[in-house]
Amino acid sequence: MSEEIRTSIHGQWSSRTAFILAATGSAVGLGNIWKFPYITGENGGGAFVVIYLLCIVTIGLPIMVAEVMLGRRGRQSPVNTMAALAAEEGRPAIWFLLGWLGVIAGFLILSYYSVIAGWALSYVFRTASGVFEGATADGVSSIFTEFVSNPESLLAWHTIFMVATTIIVSRGVKHGIEKAVSYLMPALFVLLIILLFYSMSTGYFLDGLNFLFAPDFNKLTANSILVAMGHAFFTLSLGMGAIMVYGSYLPKETSIAKASMMIAVADTLVALLAGMVIFPIVFANSLEPGAGPGLIFQTLPIAFGQMEAGVLIGTLFFLLLVFAAWSSAISLIEPAVAWLVENKGVTRVTASVWCGMTTWVVGIGSVLSFNLWSDKTWSLSLFGETLFENKTFFSTLDGLTANIMLPMGGLFIAIFAGWLMKVESSKKELNTTEKGYNLWLFLIRVVAPIAVMVVFLNVTGVIK
Repeated sequence: MSEEIRTSIHGQWSSRTAFILAATGSAVGLGNIWKFPYITGENGGGAFVVIYLLCIVTIGLPIMVAEVMLGRRGRQSPVNTMAALAAEEGRPAIWFLLGWLGVIAGFLILSYYSVIAGWALSYVFRTASGVFEGATADGVSSIFTEFVSNPESLLAWHTIFMVATTIIVSRGVKHGIEKAVSYLMPALFVLLIILLFYSMSTGYFLDGLNFLFAPDFNKLTANSILVAMGHAFFTLSLGMGAIMVYGSYLPKETSIAKASMMIAVADTLVALLAGMVIFPIVFANSLEPGAGPGLIFQTLPIAFGQMEAGVLIGTLFFLLLVFAAWSSAISLIEPAVAWLVENKGVTRVTASVWCGMTTWVVGIGSVLSFNLWSDKTWSLSLFGETLFENKTFFSTLDGLTANIMLPMGGLFIAIFAGWLMKVESSKKELNTTEKGYNLWLFLIRVVAPIAVMVVFLNVTGVIK
């Protein structure tokens, strides 16, 4: 590969901090705010956290380092990066399909992610207007049911969110993505800290900490370990092209290993802080902590409606959700935009509009899944096992991307970076100590592929 290709035509991050903020924004999403605290409480609290952190270190982090490394070495969209690196390493050209796997996965995820982000955006305004003040559990449930049953309303919020995302991405790496995350991520942390101080004042803060962190090894099962492995992988936005394309904008002098570690720490910190915010509020209002996704839109609004300053706290909380979703959405659309600019000779604005409109159209299927198409279902089998049975359009896309496409992407990234890329190539790109490199090589060649395969075979039902 010629040295000219080493500089991305899309520009690069102005600093390591900019990359860390952008990649952390990609990793931090709706799942951090509700899923991590929820699965932690259900799987042994502190015992689960220890397992999860081990999985981050041994699986998530090595694959993230590999994906960033491939992106920076290729300096192009994931598709063109994999094509160029396969040629450079003397490997079959078919490896460009790994790039497409990530681009398509990110595109499909954004199509339904935008719909749920639209819910959060709607709830910012609903909460700020005081609609939940004094509302009963039945009242809050009725508001939510009425909302999702209205396709026009869901479509409007989906549209607003996608338009905002498209505008940011159309402005480019430095003036669009970097500028947005430089405000969004600090704002997200500030909102979390404000809400954390409020949670400390509820009188139930220690109960929340106990629910999250007190180790209960009786709840820690073999499935808990699989859940920890799976979440460690998915929470870092691996296998969807986002981290690879962000890596392509990374300055040459930046340490990939150090930057990746900081991203993993920040992502985990947000998840832990979210749990420390949510559960004291839940316990203070005698609500059900194991409500899963319903905790956000059907349970917490009851608490916001009953508490002092509930309008302000609730509005800040849903604003936090929107910021988390927005920073992730930007990264999900970027790989497809980068490919169009590189391969079709269009401007970044045109590429962003095309990608945004196409994503919006596919998202209509998820909008209708909650109302007009709620009775239209799909089923899918693999290896003789039924993966999805009677799933809506929304649930099918969610299962297809999370359970199949992302694990496959992560597995192939590990195989290419660990086994097919020349040692001198990866060593030069990572530029770390001999001990550090050998440890990464062992994890990416042995530990990470086996772990991802176990997760993949478990979620597809091949092993149980």
